[in-house]
Amino acid sequence: MQKRKLGNSGLEVSAIGYGCMGLSHGYGPAADKDAGIDLIRAAVDKGVTFFDTAEVYGPFTNEDLVGEALAPVRDKVVIATKFGFGVSSQTAGRALDSRPEHIRAVAEASLKRLKTDVIDLFYQHRVDPEVPIEDVAGEVKTLIAEGKVKYFGLSEASVKTIRRAHAVQPVTALQSEYSLWWREPEAEILPALAELGIGFVPFSPLGRGFLTGAISESAEFANGDIRNTIPRFSADARKANQALIDALGRIADAKGATKAQIALAWLLARKPWIVPIPGTTKLHRLEENLGAADLSLAPSDLAEIEATLAAIPVEGARYTEQMMRMVDR
Repeated sequence: MQKRKLGNSGLEVSAIGYGCMGLSHGYGPAADKDAGIDLIRAAVDKGVTFFDTAEVYGPFTNEDLVGEALAPVRDKVVIATKFGFGVSSQTAGRALDSRPEHIRAVAEASLKRLKTDVIDLFYQHRVDPEVPIEDVAGEVKTLIAEGKVKYFGLSEASVKTIRRAHAVQPVTALQSEYSLWWREPEAEILPALAELGIGFVPFSPLGRGFLTGAISESAEFANGDIRNTIPRFSADARKANQALIDALGRIADAKGATKAQIALAWLLARKPWIVPIPGTTKLHRLEENLGAADLSLAPSDLAEIEATLAAIPVEGARYTEQMMRMVDR
């Protein structure tokens, strides 16, 4: 597996990471614990060194799973986790909570669940409008000075917020949604990250599975699957967006690759400091995703993808209105 550095921080990780959320949270019933451990360890065996989790996934159970799975190889991997949601008894009903005292409490609890003495990359999961970002960055800076955290990250943050945080404690990585069917970061986010030397970690790089071509108009999602509530996954939207999948399939066939591999290779080709973190509960999908790191897209391939997709409008919002209220704009 090729390696990449997240911006100017010096943090080196595998070119493709592994988003662990789906093993415990968000897409229906949690995976069997032993199966989840086996899959995470299979990813390590195949060269993945970058694993993404969060306290809110479960909540808490995903960190437990990741900690147990990676304990035998802790010195060989980078673990990213997150704070910022109100999921503990101390949050007093706050949906978001990035008060400094809460950040510290989350860090201490995450260290225990992850069975480690340091969090490699600690993201603010969502920007808390009630807490100045300078206070957030300052608390993480203190945790770094204490040796409990190595690097600071933000998620779904605006350029203004990124700049303010970066002035207090250098931001190593921004994690936000980015894929062939959600390209908003290209307008302002990517230029700012390039200027500041910050890496970019796209989540949902396969469009929550849609870009694999495995989700048809008639597909049904399990109870508890967040896609049941996302407008982009309504039956009408899926029907309209099938044109994107058909086009992606033609490009993939011409390259002797899969749709998922083209979608991931496209992201890797955008910038050398972009590291996508696709998730899966299946070994064959893990192997397929990692194969994208060996797929080279020439400038002519990228131009063809650009021209093809530019002619296909994507239907449906990526989040519900409630979820969008938690995105820093």
